[in-house]
Amino acid sequence: MSYTTKISAIAALAAIAFTGTQALAANSASGSASATIASPISIAETTGLSFGSVTASATAGTVVVAPAGTVTYGGGVANFGGGAVPAAFLVSGAVNTAFSVTIDPSATLSSGANTMTVDTFATNLTGGAGTLSATGTATVNVGATLNVSANQPAGAYTGTYNITVNY
Repeated sequence: MSYTTKISAIAALAAIAFTGTQALAANSASGSASATIASPISIAETTGLSFGSVTASATAGTVVVAPAGTVTYGGGVANFGGGAVPAAFLVSGAVNTAFSVTIDPSATLSSGANTMTVDTFATNLTGGAGTLSATGTATVNVGATLNVSANQPAGAYTGTYNITVNY
């Protein structure tokens, strides 16, 4: 072997030794990534909860408005002209998506210094959960119980309650 061939062979071996076989086996690929941003869920009242016009007596009583619209008067409370209706809310969001609602456990209706308590809120949803339609909407009906004290003073009573919707 000539001197030049020996130098070339030694140089080739040195190159293999310093670069190693890892460089010969290296490879790379590109990965993909994606994200979907869901439509935000919203809720808006379309009909307010009304217990209608009632009379009070010396006996306390209740007005129960069911989510389906039936009204029951109990104790010393009587219907005085009707007008009781459940509330209705329009829920909007991502199509065909499950959602749930929660409502405050109670609310206060006031007329000046006089008050009444509203509690036992209920919805037309089974277990407080529903599914938005293929158009991304659903209607939630809300009923509750109005507690009328004995000799409740006459007046126009108003108040608010909170209803929350989540995916």
